[in-house]
Amino acid sequence: MSVQEVLKDAESRMKGAVEATMKDFQKIRTGRANPQILETVTVDYYGTETPVTQVATINVPEPRQLMITPYEKSLLAVIERAILASDLGVQPNNDGTNIRINFPPMTEDRRKDLVKQVASRSEEGCVAVRNVRHSAINSLREMQKNKEITEDDLKSAEKRAQDLTDKYVAETHDVQKKKETEVMEI
Repeated sequence: MSVQEVLKDAESRMKGAVEATMKDFQKIRTGRANPQILETVTVDYYGTETPVTQVATINVPEPRQLMITPYEKSLLAVIERAILASDLGVQPNNDGTNIRINFPPMTEDRRKDLVKQVASRSEEGCVAVRNVRHSAINSLREMQKNKEITEDDLKSAEKRAQDLTDKYVAETHDVQKKKETEVMEI
């Protein structure tokens, strides 16, 4: 493996860590209805645990309301129970054809708790990026130890690995700030 390959692999893994963090952020509830918060809710569909998003259409008729229309009416009660069992903190309303979920305005305390969750998940993302850097630098040092690269090449590659780390940590912090602003918005 060459220095370029090690750095390219590290960059793609860092990018993946940032994307995973962004995906985590999408699941955190804000003041608005967001269909993505239902991605973690699964129902028993013919013996298989299936995400609600695959057995129903999900619409946002109003800023604080989700409307779930199952492809099969028999799934109405199953979806309703799954939502109640989840930790979303919402109350589904079953009207016989659709399930509506109204999102009440969040209290200031709840918003602050969510901001803490965002900060925690952001830090997890930064740690993942740093772990990738650590792994890449270890690979580079191993290459230098085996005389595949020179000391100067190692120092140069370590600096590039650090630059990549700084870039992706900053990107994670930018996404964190946007999400915190979104959560605190009334």
